Amino acid sequence: MSTQQQLDKITNADGFIAALDQSGGSTPKALKLYGVPESEYSGDEEMYAKVHAMRTRIVCSPSFGGNRILGAILFENTMDRTIGGMGSAEYLWKEKQVVPFLKVDKGLADEKDGVQVMKPMPGLADLLKRAKQHGVFGTKMRSVIKSANAGGIKAVVDQQFEIGRQIVAAGLVPIIEPEVDIKSPQKAECEKILKAELLAHLNALEPTEKVMLKLTLPSQAGFYKECIDHPNVLRVVALSGGYSRDDANRMLAQNHGMIASFSRALTEGLSAQQSDAEFDKALDASIQSIFEASKT
Repeated sequence: MSTQQQLDKITNADGFIAALDQSGGSTPKALKLYGVPESEYSGDEEMYAKVHAMRTRIVCSPSFGGNRILGAILFENTMDRTIGGMGSAEYLWKEKQVVPFLKVDKGLADEKDGVQVMKPMPGLADLLKRAKQHGVFGTKMRSVIKSANAGGIKAVVDQQFEIGRQIVAAGLVPIIEPEVDIKSPQKAECEKILKAELLAHLNALEPTEKVMLKLTLPSQAGFYKECIDHPNVLRVVALSGGYSRDDANRMLAQNHGMIASFSRALTEGLSAQQSDAEFDKALDASIQSIFEASKT
């Protein structure tokens, strides 16, 4: 498996990243939106089987391929399962030419200083080793910023880059995701503090230490241009963050050089009750609209 091919694709090709990585906390909500109520499963094992069936249907759809989708983010439970008779990550690259990423965080700590940093990740080194064995190219980890508290935002970015460097050292590319809550009354102010912290950390990286950033669509179009242009940044991707697909696409199109990494906005309108033809058509329209917004 050529990491160089994957690197070229992620760095230079048109397209976007599909975020298929809802985990424990957000899975029931994702399934409900897909038309699978909680009454249809009991316990985590059944829930994860249901969500894997949903993801398998998306990934195996003829609409889903490397011509428009650069990469896909999985979570650990999905990486450990199979699609089409091979490991999920292996299937993505070999069958679809979609670069696999893995969500590595263990969820969010309680809010403090207006932010939620990530919970400790004691098994990270082992998880990164397993990811490499599965042909995973990069990782993703998420923190959340809710208010313009400079100390809190610094703590989020410090932690993201400290773990990010461990991930780089393990031979993977980290997607650093300090999400700014779109409902924050201080959203624009949060973004200002965040950008200064991001640039300070990016400037401290060695030339060989490459990262990606996953950021909330900014209040001011083009706000993250310096991050997009930074030599240590392979790509800046946008999360949909609760915006509808139409709103997320409209905002994304105004941010040149930023591409999508949508989760809920990607699967909006897909349902377990659709026939395969209806499902593929809805997914195709969703992928095409996000692809177009990512090309600007």
